[in-house]
Amino acid sequence: MKLEFSKIYPITDTSLSTLSLPEQVAEMAAGGAVLIQLREKHASARQFFDSARKALHVAQANGVRLIINDRSDIAMALNADGVHLGQHDLSPVHARRLLGEQAIIGYSTHSLSQAMEAVKLPIDYLAFGPIFPTSTKEDPDPVVGLKVLADVKEIAGTLPLIAIGGIDETNLAAVLAAGADSAAMIRTILADRDGIEQKMRSLLSIAAGHQVGNV
Repeated sequence: MKLEFSKIYPITDTSLSTLSLPEQVAEMAAGGAVLIQLREKHASARQFFDSARKALHVAQANGVRLIINDRSDIAMALNADGVHLGQHDLSPVHARRLLGEQAIIGYSTHSLSQAMEAVKLPIDYLAFGPIFPTSTKEDPDPVVGLKVLADVKEIAGTLPLIAIGGIDETNLAAVLAAGADSAAMIRTILADRDGIEQKMRSLLSIAAGHQVGNV
């Protein structure tokens, strides 16, 4: 399938914003997001399902694709656009069987060896990082840096590569220059609950400037 996304891949998190998941999705969509990952690490399965259902309605009303973090079962129950899996989640092979060929499946990797194994799997995009130090995850993997990101781009080939971890306005251009097709962000976007839409627009503008400067 043809996967289209912007240079910024926003991810929700209610622990970083007092806005609900549907409200975060609405703000991100208004700011130009076309693909959003719904991430909620601290809610129960029932709470996440209820919030995700409402968030999906908001996303669909705004023409935005919604990816569920970790939970293939919730993605299937809601008929969401797809799922984003980590190294300790359900295998992409089994998620593909569960969700079907049309679902978007993303997969996080944190080393060259993991990336090399990941490209053999039935995934639609490869996430790699953390590129820089991050405080979003409680037990983050070792920082990999821009040089290794460039190496992973070679491994990924035509598979879309999403950079993750510690990315903000100050290093976004360098991340894209290293080969990332998009940059996943959480804290940078959600830090100001009243400025999510504007932050999205600002980040997309920085990304567009990088594209213009590298034609």
